[in-house]
Amino acid sequence: MVKPQLPQFPEPMWRENMTLPSFPALNESIKADIGIVGGGITGITAAYLLAKQNFNVVLLDAGPVLNGTTGHTTAKITAQHGLIYDELINHFGLEKASLYYKAAEEAKQFIEQTVNEHRINCNFSKEDAYIYTNDGSYISDLEKEKEAYDQLKIDNQLTDKIPLDIPIKSALIMHNQAQFHPLEYLKVLLNEGLKKQLTVYENTIATDIEYVKHTNIITREGHRVTCRYVIVASHFPFYDRQSFYFARMYPERSYLVAGKSPLNFPGGMYINAETPTRSIRSAKFEGEDIILIGGEHHKTGQGKSTMAHYEALQKFAQDHFKIDKIDYRWSAQDLTTLDKVPYIGRMTKGDKTVLTATGFRKWGMTSGTIAAKILADNIQDQENPYSDLFSPARFEADPGLKKFMEINADVAKHLIKGKLEFTKNTVSELATDDATVTRMDGKRVGVYKDEEDTLHMVDTTCTHMGCEVTWNSGDRTWDCPCHGSRFDYTGEVVEGPAKKPLTKIVENN
Repeated sequence: MVKPQLPQFPEPMWRENMTLPSFPALNESIKADIGIVGGGITGITAAYLLAKQNFNVVLLDAGPVLNGTTGHTTAKITAQHGLIYDELINHFGLEKASLYYKAAEEAKQFIEQTVNEHRINCNFSKEDAYIYTNDGSYISDLEKEKEAYDQLKIDNQLTDKIPLDIPIKSALIMHNQAQFHPLEYLKVLLNEGLKKQLTVYENTIATDIEYVKHTNIITREGHRVTCRYVIVASHFPFYDRQSFYFARMYPERSYLVAGKSPLNFPGGMYINAETPTRSIRSAKFEGEDIILIGGEHHKTGQGKSTMAHYEALQKFAQDHFKIDKIDYRWSAQDLTTLDKVPYIGRMTKGDKTVLTATGFRKWGMTSGTIAAKILADNIQDQENPYSDLFSPARFEADPGLKKFMEINADVAKHLIKGKLEFTKNTVSELATDDATVTRMDGKRVGVYKDEEDTLHMVDTTCTHMGCEVTWNSGDRTWDCPCHGSRFDYTGEVVEGPAKKPLTKIVENN
């Protein structure tokens, strides 16, 4: 059996052959009713909702819109967020667990209604969602989750058979879920907002929020967006205001490969209960079925070579679906909160002008949509039944305190480890399109050699809180193992919480 070749560069299939609008960078100070930072599903959906209500909305994105986490999703629209409901009932009680489910269901219904209202051609389809296991120790977990489904009146079925020809011992079905092409959907919402009072600026990096009579978003170039309300939808909040989000969430990366299979895909969306994770769905792409296989999650900047994760998914695709050519590969990063419930609402309890949404735990299609609805309601002083559940101000001692200590102990370990690490690697041994960490004049330096044999050297000290970054071979980035900041090989910020690029090193001749 010939091993299928992986594409040289990571690129999500969602952007392939898509005509997306482009927008200028902000080059002056302006005013608006509402400033939104982040052009993913939360930011665009919130902009769409608020522009429809005749608010003057300005949307800023650090890069092109729809190229962040939303552009790197599996695009499952489901309330089945792994094994979560039994845990939520135990930690929060039945009422709050029910609210969590209803919020995801409302998001799913909103997406379907919006697709129908605007006749959006985004391959929206109803699918059953499956959690399955081939590990006997997880059978009891699925049985407990089924009991939670029954308590919450979720349409479900426990079975020992699924339509896929892969080995399983048990599976739990959540009926009547959905999937779609996320960018085709959001492109229409963006265009609908632009017909109203939405203005968009790309390649505009927001660095701070300032309070001088009114709330001001400050950009890296020193321009201001003066507004009544700010929505921070930048995946990791670019602005913290002593809320310490970096200590209340942890970042994880996951990977996807996509390719055509000679086998008929029977429909459905699948994810296993055990690790390593395997997430499976099909999608219509250019008139053909393509299978998406995701998983292999790990904490950002930690673990084995990132290319090994792609290779593991590649092997699974070939073994179970006879996929001989991987057409696309890409990775995504998402954040998990202390209690696994997203933070959505006022960034700090006493300030109603700055709102945020983060910590979607890889379930951004439903969580990002309901976040937009909650934030739009907050701005319009309308009651929302989910505001208290998702409030960023909450802190539950169980499991929050234990997880808080675990996250920050891990951060301390990697901070110390990075500072003490000694490397004898030399640049002379570096291959093309590879990187290494070496020492120059006593400093820890990251060096990447591009395809033209040009060296790009950076100080490996993360500009957020001083941890040492590691090389991500799969995506050609420097990743921080402490709080998940990511930088491209030239040192520019790809992902926060870091705001400043890594310091470039110029070799002395």
